[in-house]
Parts: sequence; structure tokens; C-alpha cells
Amino acid sequence: MSEKHDPTVGLPARIQPPQSERELEERAQRIAGRSLGDLAREHFMVVPENTTRSKGWTGQLLERVLGATAGSKPVPDFEAIGVEMKSLPVDRTGMPLESTYICKVAHMETGATPWRESWACHKLARVLWVPVLGERQIPISERIIGTPFLWTPSQREESILEADWKLLQEWILQGGIGEITGTMGAALHIRPKAGSSAEKKWMLGEDGEWIKETPRGYYLRTSFTHRVLASRLALPNRPPPP
Repeated sequence: MSEKHDPTVGLPARIQPPQSERELEERAQRIAGRSLGDLAREHFMVVPENTTRSKGWTGQLLERVLGATAGSKPVPDFEAIGVEMKSLPVDRTGMPLESTYICKVAHMETGATPWRESWACHKLARVLWVPVLGERQIPISERIIGTPFLWTPSQREESILEADWKLLQEWILQGGIGEITGTMGAALHIRPKAGSSAEKKWMLGEDGEWIKETPRGYYLRTSFTHRVLASRLALPNRPPPP
């Protein structure tokens, strides 16, 4: 009688979540300088040819390697220690290449919801930033992880984020989400967040009626993330991107 094949044989054991920020930092520092291809092979993940249809793959790889537990839940990636992780594609000089997704626009939040109780604030309260050399001409497998670091918004940074959030919330609560543009907000802005333009969800319209709109998310501008990186890493003295 033949034995059944166990598909888990040969696979790496699931990485246990870190129990402290220090443990998370140590794990993150150990992968600095490593290529995404090397890490993917170690953890039995297939490297996509491009990120057009695999957006978020780098973050998924890092979550597996570092022991993140949140998945798609509206909580920090490292739930037990309250730390969110954000991978940030940068060029060879450390300049961010794209805006950073934070979370979906939560329409259940009302005008009475304080900034400190918002989903966006919880996601940004404590962040492990992981810069990744991500210039488009570099194959995904050859992209290198930079120096990760933990970050908490300074008083000035949080004031900017809170002001942007309140501005955007006012538009949402007045039913004007369809009129929000990517130019609104100095650091935090709203952009469509959907697999395609055909994807729609029910949202509150300008006249209080329910309408179908493309889902949207909060993003950090590259100018803001550039300043965050520059405050922790030695970057060239270049003006931040818009």
C-alpha cells in the first residue's frame, strides 16, 4: 500500500511572529542587502516576471519572511506588537519611486471619529519601513533590500497627516468622494484602489443617496516618504519629488 504524499514535506516551517520590536528589528536587519530572489527561493515563493498583475508581491514576501500575522485584517501587520510594515521601492539614490498605500477609505468612519481612532492613524502609528531597490529595469529577483528602520510620526508629521485626513473626511462625509482628486492633501491623499475601473462598491453620494463608486484608498505622497527616509538614512541632498 503506497504512502500518501505530504505536500508540506520540504517546505520551511512557518515563521513565528516577533514578540518584540527588538526581535522584529533584528530580523529585518538580517535581510538587508539580500535580493528578493534569494529570499523567495528560501521561502518557496515564485518570483513574478513583473508586478503588473502581482502588485503587492514584495510586501507579501517580506510579511512571510518576517512573520507578519495580520493578512487583510484592519490591524497592524505585526498585530501583537502594533507595528505596520511598508515596503518602499526606491531608486539608486534612495528616492521613492511611487506613493505608498496605507489602507482603504473606511466609509463607516463618521464626522465624530477622531483622527487617533481612524484606520489610517492606526496603520501609521508605528511603521517598519523596508526600502527596496525597485527601478523598473532591474529584474524583480535581483532587487535588493535596503536598510529597514522603525518609525513613529513626529508631532509635526502627525499634524500634517491629521490635517489631510480631516480635509478628505469632510469631502467624503458631504458625499463628494467622486470629486476628490489626487492633488488634495499635502502628505496623505486618496486614489482609486481597485483591480479595474469596472470594480464598483456602494458609497454615499452627494445628495445622500447610495451610488456605485470605484473603491479608494489612502496613500502617502513620495515627498512625505522621502522626508521620512532622509530623516533616518544618509540620502543625497536632492529636492523631494512632488
